[in-house]
Amino acid sequence: MGVRTRPSRAHRTHPGILACGLFLVLSALYLARGLLYDAYTLAALPLIWSRHADRFYISAERDGFDLTFANYSVHQTSAAPLPDRVPPVLHHISLGSGAATHSKWSEVRQSCLDMHPDWDAFLWTDETADALVAADFPELYEMWTTYRYPIQRIDALRYMVLYKYGGVVLDMDLQCKRGFGPLRRFEFVAPAAHPTGFSIGFMMASKGNEYIGKLVQNLRRYNRNWLGLPYPTVMFSTGCHYASTIHAFQRNRTELKILAGPPGNRRMHSLNGPVSTPIFNHLGSSSWHSYDAAMIVSLGKSHGWKAPLGLIVGVALAFYIVRRTKKRRI
Repeated sequence: MGVRTRPSRAHRTHPGILACGLFLVLSALYLARGLLYDAYTLAALPLIWSRHADRFYISAERDGFDLTFANYSVHQTSAAPLPDRVPPVLHHISLGSGAATHSKWSEVRQSCLDMHPDWDAFLWTDETADALVAADFPELYEMWTTYRYPIQRIDALRYMVLYKYGGVVLDMDLQCKRGFGPLRRFEFVAPAAHPTGFSIGFMMASKGNEYIGKLVQNLRRYNRNWLGLPYPTVMFSTGCHYASTIHAFQRNRTELKILAGPPGNRRMHSLNGPVSTPIFNHLGSSSWHSYDAAMIVSLGKSHGWKAPLGLIVGVALAFYIVRRTKKRRI
């Protein structure tokens, strides 16, 4: 008969240690639940963005809207006889030095003012923006003034001025080719981005718009140094990905209109790079975007950043499966 042996004590783990380890893991997950859920919402955007897209993408069939703008007057500044839900206000933001005084951008901005001669117009500079945030959004003032990247302050300010005044917010590199009147019938409009979400370089909204209010309210929640990299930090905390994520998790997205082209040319209104659309000539001056995007591509050739990114995506997908039945909204 063989001799019966017992497992070596060196290879056995005490049940108490296992229980303690499990407790620590569960505690860490509980304490980090906010971060994990926020990571889930951001990573899940490509999976959920197109849900009910037929309701919020502007279409000729459902909305009776000409996506090419060929049937609208170049100088149309009102949606009449339909009601104007967006007030006649133009917002341009020029924080820091250079843009406000550069003759090129002044001329580009003037093209939009000329197309809307009877509209109110704001040029938000460091001084006026600081006064607005301090007076109307004091709970966000400290965070806003200490954002790591200047573009975060610009992005956050877009939402604040739109919420307070309504109207149209435009990047300084958008040259207007026509009036915005046909779009004023909608409570919110932004151009579709590729491959998902929308661009915040051009947005229209009614004053006190509920969705814009959500963008303002969630700024603090998503203010994180995402992956320790500039591009994800900007896009996930204040930029296009952030705004599109909040859009995607609204219960009713029907009135949150996205402007894309007709079938066969869905990117007609995309503002990606130097392009000409039915509404704008986009001069494509987003150098911070190009620089950081190039940096992300170069980093992708190494393996150092894949582990944390893969962890976030993995956790996000797990949360997505669990949350599908609960349908928690932002």
